[in-house]
Amino acid sequence: ENYGDGLRKSEVLIPEYLKQQGYRTACFGKWNVGFSPGSRPTERGFDEFFGFAAGNIDYYHHYYAGRHDLWRGLKEVFVEGYSTDLFADAACQYISAESDQPFFIYLPFNAPHFPSQRNKQPGQGNEWQAPDLAFEKYGYDPQTKNPQERYRAVVTALDSAIGRVLKQLDMSGLRDQTIVIWYSDNGAFMLKERGLEVASNKPLRDGGVTLWEGGIRVPAIIRYPGHLKAGTDSQSPLISLDILPTLITLAGGPLPAERILDGQDMLPALAAQTAPEPRTFFFQYRNFSAVRRGKYKLVRIKPNQPFMLFDLEQDLSETTDLAERNPKVLNQLQQAYAGWEREVAENEERRRKSDNGR
Repeated sequence: ENYGDGLRKSEVLIPEYLKQQGYRTACFGKWNVGFSPGSRPTERGFDEFFGFAAGNIDYYHHYYAGRHDLWRGLKEVFVEGYSTDLFADAACQYISAESDQPFFIYLPFNAPHFPSQRNKQPGQGNEWQAPDLAFEKYGYDPQTKNPQERYRAVVTALDSAIGRVLKQLDMSGLRDQTIVIWYSDNGAFMLKERGLEVASNKPLRDGGVTLWEGGIRVPAIIRYPGHLKAGTDSQSPLISLDILPTLITLAGGPLPAERILDGQDMLPALAAQTAPEPRTFFFQYRNFSAVRRGKYKLVRIKPNQPFMLFDLEQDLSETTDLAERNPKVLNQLQQAYAGWEREVAENEERRRKSDNGR
């Protein structure tokens, strides 16, 4: 998947929509959705790309599974430096460039992805990596072997890098006309057998690569001066699928009529003085299935097992299955999930026939 076709080419990505509205576009960091010819960032709508094809790399040597993985456009490049700083610096340079065009930057950092021995050089230890300055902020020795201390340094280096990007926007006079969306793609993994697992999702259950709240409930921070009041805490559930329609709408473009978008413009919910009507979110990942509507969440670990029902307002840790006590809600959400599955299958069949007819 890392170096193959990855995400099918019939999907239209955010930069492709924004370029239609006159935007220049750049991606700095992790790609991870295919790197065969036709699948690379500059072939999927980005004017510029500096980053890596895989899901993670060594922070300094930029290797993934024994293969060097750092690219500028379509060309492999060898650049020294800490990956977090390299990508943040590239974003700052892009922001500071003189241009009359508006811009879109996708900045998916390598940090704080866990280190992996398969990404290391011969004789190199497997540990969290960060610049000395990040350790010094805590008074830690940069040579510490304490994984918690090293992890904190990784996150601190990331925080500093994001701060530099925000400062560059301010220095360029773009603060008040730029929306910045920061969020995590998943919760900490909590895979005990892997080691170096020092983060926590508590009080949420489990973590990444699951559909428990520890895997899919993540923090998000949005800065949009003049539109969203600073310091506001929104309890409206949102999903990463909302980013595409939000950005298309802000750019003044039309939403695609020929495609079904699972997301919606998030700004009305964020700016609302009262809670909007509950949305229904559907999830399917590996063997997991889940539905979220209001305070209720349906979860199934395997297709041949029954769904469990949880009240997230009363039981955020998902410890008490209410399936037998609340059969009405259970049935409603099960029917909703079955309907969604049918709709997805029907759309996929139409897409397959359309592709075969080309």
